[in-house]
Amino acid sequence: MSLYFTKEHEWIRVEGDTATVGISNHAQEQLGDIVFAEVPEAGRRVSKGQEAAVVESVKAASDVYAPLSGEVVEGNQALADDPSLINSDPQGQGWFFKLKLDNPGELEGLMDDAAYREWVKTV
Repeated sequence: MSLYFTKEHEWIRVEGDTATVGISNHAQEQLGDIVFAEVPEAGRRVSKGQEAAVVESVKAASDVYAPLSGEVVEGNQALADDPSLINSDPQGQGWFFKLKLDNPGELEGLMDDAAYREWVKTV
């Protein structure tokens, strides 16, 4: 299992040809209290960099982008009932969707945890 991050503050955990996607702890801290989340439906195709989900907080609304191309195999419906999961467990129960990857080579250019933590210090 490998964990990667994007400069748009999404994380992606890869297991075989499937990846789980969410927003980083840094992103949820910047947003504040999450009040709404919209996740993609299973079967939807997304391209790397494409808007895939929406998260809203008391401060702002933000898009969640697909860090890789593929087919959504599951959206986290628990977020509709309890969007605060994103605040309490952003890299666990607060995941947004799972993808069946089209091209694992798209992982090139994403950051590992250490590189992401260093990058966040510069923003």
